[in-house]
Amino acid sequence: MSEHFLGIDVGTGSARAGVFDATGRMLASAKHDIAVWREAGDVVEQSSEDIWRAVCDCVKRAVAEAGVEPASIGGIGFDATCSLVVLGEGGKPLSVSPSGDADRNIIVWMDHRAMDQTRRINQSGEKVLDYVGGTISPEMETPKLLWLAENMPETFGKAWQFLDLTDYLTWRCTGSLARSVCTVTCKWTYLAHEARWDEGYFRKVGLGALADEKFERIGTEIVPGGTALASGLSEQAAADLGLVPGTAVAAGLIDAHAGGIGTVGARGDVGNVLTRMAYVFGTSACTMSTTSEPAFVPGVWGPYYQAMVPGLWLNEGGQSAAGAAIDYLVRMHPAAAGASTIADQDNLSLSAWLSQEAEKRGGAASAPKLVGELHVVPEFLGNRAPFADPDARALVAGIGMETGIENLIGLYVAGVCGLGYGAKQIVRAQQSKGIPTDTIVVSGGAGQSPLVRQLLADTTGLTVAASTSPEPVLLGSAILGAVAAGRCKDTAEAMSSMSELGEIYRPQAALADWHERRFRAFELLQSAGRAIRETGSQSQ
Repeated sequence: MSEHFLGIDVGTGSARAGVFDATGRMLASAKHDIAVWREAGDVVEQSSEDIWRAVCDCVKRAVAEAGVEPASIGGIGFDATCSLVVLGEGGKPLSVSPSGDADRNIIVWMDHRAMDQTRRINQSGEKVLDYVGGTISPEMETPKLLWLAENMPETFGKAWQFLDLTDYLTWRCTGSLARSVCTVTCKWTYLAHEARWDEGYFRKVGLGALADEKFERIGTEIVPGGTALASGLSEQAAADLGLVPGTAVAAGLIDAHAGGIGTVGARGDVGNVLTRMAYVFGTSACTMSTTSEPAFVPGVWGPYYQAMVPGLWLNEGGQSAAGAAIDYLVRMHPAAAGASTIADQDNLSLSAWLSQEAEKRGGAASAPKLVGELHVVPEFLGNRAPFADPDARALVAGIGMETGIENLIGLYVAGVCGLGYGAKQIVRAQQSKGIPTDTIVVSGGAGQSPLVRQLLADTTGLTVAASTSPEPVLLGSAILGAVAAGRCKDTAEAMSSMSELGEIYRPQAALADWHERRFRAFELLQSAGRAIRETGSQSQ
């Protein structure tokens, strides 16, 4: 019987690999940074070859550090950001970059070059938009595809395959062009509950060429996450990764959804798979709630059938910038440079150091004193949910002339509270459509701080639970590998046997009124921001 399973996560800035045993215990992990190119016009690009090299490096190091034989790896699971990979004939990278750089063949999820295409698609009134909360996002793939068709028609025409990054990685491992139901349903408008692409939608929005070729370049074989692909790891991929040919490779998931798999079905006494909302807190934040019947929530993506947990529907919300928003926010402060120097000496990021300093000053219980009159709406990259407003921008109120560390700590805490109030809006919108939520299960690098977890409980008024696993996203992908290897009969069994809830954080009743007043101020600031933008557009 297979002893170990490999979870591989490709985020925005790095690739990571983790080796787990059959109980879900992580034996070792490794990380390798990946390149990101940023250009004017909200252009953000990556290289699939660079990412593959990073994956190979961290897999080899994780297996070596775990001290296990490659032959003991029974299954491999992948997750990645929902970024668009473009391949030419023979699987060679095909540039998507205005720079012309051949290596830059990925339009990253956070790339917003397709804003005009996004607006036009949303004006189409197509029924398929009902399954993305009524409004498609520039983070999704059909606006990006339309941008390529209109602005780089030669690239669009020459492309052999358009793949979500997760599906690229499983293709690279196995040669299988099967797409995960998670990727194409959540980001490509595939209708999983009807097992079809909507031909009329593609023709209406200007992508009729894909319909003419019967969708061969975006996926004709769609399978659930955890499905064993082809005959497993190819000879070439095995050599690249330092593993054994034929090792089972699972159809993967989007990174946030792997965090959901690693948490929402875990053993534990609070909530259950239908009342827990996964909150994956990294560069961005993603919320995921599962239901037995479809629930249509304006501004919240979905409902998506079987996109995360087999047999259940998924509603997905979140914030386009979360950890990245807080990092950006605090680095604008006059004291940031000096604080960063101290944080570097402690081998911490600035945000992690500020979290520790806030804990020393009383933590979440001292939020009123730490924050003072500062209010933050941290929507630097727009509002993903529940307003689906990519044009929204951050607002900060209550700034004085303080320049010291104490004020910087307060700004950090105010920013985290702002993310919590945004999460509360998502929960409230979902509850209004019949989705019950009593527990938030938090994962992701930015969500490892006890301060952040307690602030999330206080701002939302809900119980917050953490996983016992130090890497629940990696665990989620390893769970897929266990399913593909046949170690568990299905994903539900694997989630229960390999994951468990740990620390529990409950809202502090003494701060409930204070946070409610702050929440009302948060919504007033959002409204003011919208009014200002409307006034500006009318004057042009």
